[in-house]
Amino acid sequence: MLSTVVFIVFVALVFDFINGFHDAANSIVTIVSTRVLTPLQAVVWAAFFNFVAAFGFGVHVATTVGKGVVHAEIVDQWVILAGLIGAIVWDLITWHWGLPTSSSHALIGGFAGAGVAKAGFAGLVASGLIKIGIFMVLAPLIGLTVGFLMMLTTIWIFHRETPGRIDRIFRRGQLVSAAAYSLGHGTNDAQKTMGIIAVLLFTTGHLGKEFFVPTWVILSAHAAIALGTMAGGWRIVKTMGMRITKLRPIGGFSAETAGAVTLIGTALGGIPVSTTHTISGAIMGVGAIQRFSAVRWGVAGRIVWAWIFTIPAAALVAAACWLLLRLGGV
Repeated sequence: MLSTVVFIVFVALVFDFINGFHDAANSIVTIVSTRVLTPLQAVVWAAFFNFVAAFGFGVHVATTVGKGVVHAEIVDQWVILAGLIGAIVWDLITWHWGLPTSSSHALIGGFAGAGVAKAGFAGLVASGLIKIGIFMVLAPLIGLTVGFLMMLTTIWIFHRETPGRIDRIFRRGQLVSAAAYSLGHGTNDAQKTMGIIAVLLFTTGHLGKEFFVPTWVILSAHAAIALGTMAGGWRIVKTMGMRITKLRPIGGFSAETAGAVTLIGTALGGIPVSTTHTISGAIMGVGAIQRFSAVRWGVAGRIVWAWIFTIPAAALVAAACWLLLRLGGV
């Protein structure tokens, strides 16, 4: 039993690493596309703040994922393993295609799909999934709205400055906004993996009678996502930073700040939103203020379709994996 638990914890941290390189674009896309930092400098900057996030924002999202997707009484190590495999497979497919889909929703979809395969839809926590579903829609809209308002505000404040001076100001400002966004990305995304590991330990009797997230799980999850961010994710960087809209430092600052505000706010509220959806929406909001046609809506449309398919696709892979494990006699 212990060796199985250790193996599944390892798989969870592998998912967290993949989450990091799949979502590296979220943390670095704006600061790379505006040429404030080189790609290597940007991933080091983002990875550092991904890890630092372990020390400041609690574990509210981890608790939601651990207790708010599948009823604890039907969760076992095989449900968790199948869910992780479903999420990993979908993340790797969409990374190969260069689509910035949500690793968070892939994990939630995989976990839910394995739970349904074992116990039917009655095994799902409806209230938790409804909250996640609502914010699946709201996160990009909030990012778009806040990005639009941030860009509008900064343009109004600095409208008397020359373009050259504005670029110099916001090239420095982007270092701060990118760090803030990486803090939000780290605390939101690493906590999903924490929640999965914590529910594994809880259901296998390694946490005692009360659900909580051990310190070693917090540090391991943040280290894994930081290392994954260091590994990069250049296919998705290209899609988000160069194909949605063109960004200047003032736009990059506005998009990153909008994303940071949204992610940190939802993390403190225990709401597991998608960092990918949030920053994509923020970039679209920033682009739209220049002119509506500045956003390449065809590319944005393909991204939205990938978002829609993420949860059911990961769920189907996870359900198939659970059935294979069952047929294998585990």
